[in-house]
Amino acid sequence: MTPKPRKPSPLAGHRILVGRARHQASALSSGLRDLGAEVLEIPFIEIRKPRSYARFDQALRNLDHYDWLILTSVNGVDAMWARLTCLRLTGRKLPSLKIAAIGPATQKAIERRGLKVHVVPAQYVAEAVVDSLRHRAQGKRVLLARAKVARDVIPRELRKLGAKVDVVVAYKTVVPKSSKARLRAILKDPERRPDVITFTSSSTVKNFVALLGRTAGRGARAGAKSFDSVRFASIGPVTSATLRDLGLPVDIEAKEYTIPGLIAAIAASL
Repeated sequence: MTPKPRKPSPLAGHRILVGRARHQASALSSGLRDLGAEVLEIPFIEIRKPRSYARFDQALRNLDHYDWLILTSVNGVDAMWARLTCLRLTGRKLPSLKIAAIGPATQKAIERRGLKVHVVPAQYVAEAVVDSLRHRAQGKRVLLARAKVARDVIPRELRKLGAKVDVVVAYKTVVPKSSKARLRAILKDPERRPDVITFTSSSTVKNFVALLGRTAGRGARAGAKSFDSVRFASIGPVTSATLRDLGLPVDIEAKEYTIPGLIAAIAASL
């Protein structure tokens, strides 16, 4: 019996740069490699502890005072669980607390800890979180655990709806200085330059520009030979808006704002 010919890998022969934080790169990298891509990993972002956990710890000790907990990233879930463990609060039962997750990855990270997620919006952006809670958060106490620097859409809009929102810093993101030399070197080398650079958040875009030393708003790509033939792939509209704001193009945008959605969009465009 003649074996069926193998279908060509859709990303074979393509080099793709993954800029996720080092501990989070595996899902995106492995998915791209499964489709035949050569993957380069240079983190544009590094996750660190905040200067102080005082407000975060206080909120976690008083979770029973809140009606809703909103988590907008896996990093936030990891940070919360680490603090709950440190404070010996992981065994607490909070039957009245409801949890909203911004997307399926965050949902899975929460459910792995044995907690129930009550709301996941249809689109995985802050605006959709607000829409999902529009008729549920009025007059309620809401705790939002997030990065130190983040968009204020959720607290601002929920407060307009009458919710009492406390925002606590669960972690912070910084530019990984060790990536600067590697990033500049591969972009200057035609033999190593990626065909696609992936961006999974606005922070990865801003840090990419910072690592290259480009001035925001002056067109980071304009006239730069290091970007010849390079395509920019965004996980969704918020990240795409940041790319455009910093003078970079959006060549590829995921239809579903997830890592699998980004992989699918890259595969369909190459």
